[in-house]
Amino acid sequence: MRLNLIAVGHKMPSWVREAYDDYTRRLAVRLPVTLVDLAPGKRPAGGSTERAVADEGKRILSALKPQDHVVALDEHGKQRSTTELAQWLAQRLAAGHDLSFLIGGPDGHAPPVLARAQETWSLSRLTLPHALVRVVFIEQIYRAVTILDGHPYHRE
Repeated sequence: MRLNLIAVGHKMPSWVREAYDDYTRRLAVRLPVTLVDLAPGKRPAGGSTERAVADEGKRILSALKPQDHVVALDEHGKQRSTTELAQWLAQRLAAGHDLSFLIGGPDGHAPPVLARAQETWSLSRLTLPHALVRVVFIEQIYRAVTILDGHPYHRE
């Protein structure tokens, strides 16, 4: 099983790349992670963002495999505690399907992307910059794996 993070955005600051890479290296043996960076759609100055969101949505959908279990990260999604995430991940690992998590562009996900997702999650009620979402997300996945493995990284 693999975990895919499909994210709109590119040219991340070095601190984001370094933190993300650190956690994916730690996870590599237990849960291989693939990052798919998609360039944001073109947004006209002062114009509608619909075309950009639709373009991003098409590219996100084309990066998915039919058998993937898809989770869209969205501010209106369900929130989970770290322990709940670990329990959910254990169930998904047992099911054996690849997981694809989606981070949309600055204007969110296109409706067809949300329709394809089996689940929609929110990492926080706070608005987070997309770069920070990558780091928070991968750290929480790492934390969930350490919980499942009985590693002392997570403390309650």
